[in-house]
Amino acid sequence: MTATALFRTVFLLAVVALLAACATPRAPVAPARTPAEIRAEIVRLMPSTVRDREGWAADITAAFAAQRIEASTSNLCSVLAVTEQESTYSADPGVPNLGRIARAEIDRRAKEKHIPQLAVRAALALDSGNGRSYAERIAALRSEREMSLLYEELIGRVPLGQRLFADANPVRTGGPMQVSIAFAETHAREHGYPYEPVDGSIRREVFTRRGGMYFGIAHLLGYPASYERPIYRYADFNAGFYASRNAAFQNAVSLASGIPLAPDGDLLHPDRARTGATELAVRALGGSLSMGDARIRRELERQDRRDFEESSLYTGVFALADKIEGRRLPRAAMPRIRLQSPKIKRQLTTEWFATRVDARWQRCMQKSAAGTQRAMPTKPVASKKPAR
Repeated sequence: MTATALFRTVFLLAVVALLAACATPRAPVAPARTPAEIRAEIVRLMPSTVRDREGWAADITAAFAAQRIEASTSNLCSVLAVTEQESTYSADPGVPNLGRIARAEIDRRAKEKHIPQLAVRAALALDSGNGRSYAERIAALRSEREMSLLYEELIGRVPLGQRLFADANPVRTGGPMQVSIAFAETHAREHGYPYEPVDGSIRREVFTRRGGMYFGIAHLLGYPASYERPIYRYADFNAGFYASRNAAFQNAVSLASGIPLAPDGDLLHPDRARTGATELAVRALGGSLSMGDARIRRELERQDRRDFEESSLYTGVFALADKIEGRRLPRAAMPRIRLQSPKIKRQLTTEWFATRVDARWQRCMQKSAAGTQRAMPTKPVASKKPAR
């Protein structure tokens, strides 16, 4: 074949390939929505009874954009569902009997530290600087923000407060999504925070709408997960990152080893110096997995990371359990955890929380679908010619 003929052949093949590529149908790509369109959808999806829906929508849209999280309808509905469940759209929700709860916490800590009640009453009888005693202000508490600020005063101004709280504010969650303050502080240190914190404190920022939504969205959606249903993210929001995945792993360990385990999503003992039930059960599989105790511990320490699913321990345990069961086991399960808090008076669980949020998410998605159908243009009906 001459050089000219070879050139013609290559040219024709290139043209054919180009035409074939042009003829291949491609899946339509949804155009990126503008911030205004996202805000409009949030306003439409929120209950009509919510005050300042435009303000809520602006803060939520900004949080999604700042964290580069996709503002899909599913994700928006997840955030709205958690917010409605946790606070019914209140940046600083009220808590019934909060004064009594706060005083009970003080008395509990005093008992732990062997501080007489007489000393506690004397300290709380002091003037707090606004004409009322600390005891009177505690009795009048209505929200967690108020309680957090009062505890800060007790720690900073009253010597007994420092003994009681050891410079650690006992209010651990706050804001419209009831996000962990410890999580918010850690997230801000590691990833930054796009706003100037109120009074320079991330803790106080959590109790604002913009801060509470920003950190709540980060905790709910700011990590990769391969869950097939969003209900498992809601469980994780309550129980910790990857708790649902870890609960499924615990079920697999129990099936493969024959050792009963409580699927709570915690693969290691809270005191890392000790060996927990899940770790002991995995060690019983060490021979089948060709792993020693030290390697098992190293891989279990990845329990709050996505790449735990790529570990030899994770894949090996599921391979054993799948073979025993004769099918592929679920890779997500509901953590079995009873919720503990002075604010909770009923026997509630992580599953109860996740199920309630999921029901709200489904109603939000249905509302979105109904709105989309109403917004679709209707095809005009052709007029019939009059019969002759």
